[in-house]
Amino acid sequence: MSILTRNTAISTTSNSFPIKMNLEFDYAEKSIFIKEEFAFNKKLQMDGMELLQNIKENKISICFFDPQYRGVLDKLSYGNEGERQKERFLLNQMSIADIKKFIQLIDYVLKPKGHLFLWIDKFHLCEGVTDWLENTNLNIVDLITWDKMKMGMGYRTRRQSEYLMVIQKNPTRAKDIWMNKSIRDVHSEKIVNKNHPHSKPINLQKTLIESVSVEGDIILDPCAGGFSVLEACKLANRDFLGCDLNVNNTIN
Repeated sequence: MSILTRNTAISTTSNSFPIKMNLEFDYAEKSIFIKEEFAFNKKLQMDGMELLQNIKENKISICFFDPQYRGVLDKLSYGNEGERQKERFLLNQMSIADIKKFIQLIDYVLKPKGHLFLWIDKFHLCEGVTDWLENTNLNIVDLITWDKMKMGMGYRTRRQSEYLMVIQKNPTRAKDIWMNKSIRDVHSEKIVNKNHPHSKPINLQKTLIESVSVEGDIILDPCAGGFSVLEACKLANRDFLGCDLNVNNTIN
């Protein structure tokens, strides 16, 4: 009997201990990558676009994408934002053209009926992001409000929320795909140990991962930031594939 893992088989008999055998040829046929192989469940330091361009079509079940834009900061321009938001200035900022290119590549690697969870701020929520999805097979199907349980900046109302846009690749369908029917569209979760300027809620991401994927599925995050999706995958027993340009850019 042979038990297939991601890169080895374990051969067992009734009279012997398991023996690992190399299955490089078999693994190459099953690989999701076009050329270069990348490690799963690791913090890869590289350009997310380069990672996406090396993944075959229709291989990814879920992708989380948190574009590094300055939507709120550019609109508000607080006099003291240099001190209060200094960590954000260290991050590479994306143009709208870059964001669209990322989304087109995500569309290519997602499986049919797969999900993109896209983080957006209040201004992009109001102005709309449908043009980001042009020339793709992606459709907006829902929206989750993340209540950070901590008050932020604001000239008028103080910002306490971010928004997670739920996007599905054609054919869109909820029945037999979205398994957890108890997820609320407002989720309250406080970041306890913030390790990145854009830290995200691990429990929410874990719940979503478990709702629309099964063990063994690959969860992608090409702009991983603080790698909260990696932590969510560990809890959900899923395979994580992700990277960031600044793996060591964390907040002490």
